[in-house]
Amino acid sequence: MKKKIFILTGEASGDKLASTVISKLNQYNDRIDYLSVGGSNLSKLGIKSIFDINEITYIGFTSVILNIFKIKKKIDHTVNEILKFNPDIIFSVDSPDFTLRVSEKVKKIKNNIKVIHYVAPQVWIWREKRVKKFKKFVDHFLLLFNFEKKFFDKENIRNTFVGHPLLEKYNSKIDISNISKGKKIISIFPGSRMSELKTLLPILIDFVKLMNEKFNEYIFVFHSTDENKDLINEILHNSHLENTEIISNKDIKSEILLNSIFAVAKSGTVSLEICNARVPSIIIYKVNFINFMIMKFLVKVNFANIINIINNKEIIPELLQSECNSKEIFKSVQYFLKNPNFAKKQVENCSLTLDQIRSKTSSGEEAAKILIKYLII
Repeated sequence: MKKKIFILTGEASGDKLASTVISKLNQYNDRIDYLSVGGSNLSKLGIKSIFDINEITYIGFTSVILNIFKIKKKIDHTVNEILKFNPDIIFSVDSPDFTLRVSEKVKKIKNNIKVIHYVAPQVWIWREKRVKKFKKFVDHFLLLFNFEKKFFDKENIRNTFVGHPLLEKYNSKIDISNISKGKKIISIFPGSRMSELKTLLPILIDFVKLMNEKFNEYIFVFHSTDENKDLINEILHNSHLENTEIISNKDIKSEILLNSIFAVAKSGTVSLEICNARVPSIIIYKVNFINFMIMKFLVKVNFANIINIINNKEIIPELLQSECNSKEIFKSVQYFLKNPNFAKKQVENCSLTLDQIRSKTSSGEEAAKILIKYLII
């Protein structure tokens, strides 16, 4: 009898991570039935999603509150679909406020379904006491960072450090001359959630305009998901900028980043990918005032970026809230471009940090091995 896995994601980054693991898993066993809440990356593997992932991609406390009934409806719908599918494993990835709520409800009804969660909730940032609750319904956590183990070991919850897939080597060589057009590339990562794009894209476009007033040797490449490409393309088109491009193809995005001289990125895991490519960068982030004050009250770390959190000092500049504006971004980028030694020092410090948290093997491979073990049990 075929084994079944339900893949449970909540946003584009989780869909991407899940697809990496499933691609590896299919090399071990290609006779597994899948169903998912997923996006374009899982779809490319032929895995059906029960609804469009964008229907549950919310950010910030206020937007969650405003959409609470929609979210509850989606959670209940997902639980029912999982129970009908009757999988051996729920493979949940990131987005704990959605994925783990679904898993908890399913587990109460069918305890024999194993729950394996990839990308542990960041209990080291806030709400550490959640770990005790997870113990009741999560069978195994797959950790991206080795320093997370102590939080789960303390409660005797099975866990495995698998490393972060964004820290793995990328060897492809794709000709991007038609994109770079002989200019130096600055990569821009505006985020994947709709609320992020609405907030950050106008700021980033104004930043590009400021750069164009002083320089003419740069091209600005916006990195997008497949789902958001048309929206970003329309906004860029309306801005009448001639030195911007938008890329959603995973391999081309990686090649663009490797050939970039700088990156401006929304706070998130993409920062690790940028550091791994040895590209200097700055981090930007902005939410509404109420969300910011709630986060400031709850969060117990001093920085937004994982590199800075690990070092407990600012290795990568963070422009947050009021500082997240086109003029401040322009000033920061200009400073790096005029001071290559400063940019080089940042890259060196980031590389040393990555060496501390890099898995010796493939994250996708290690995660797939854990899934295989649970399919055999």
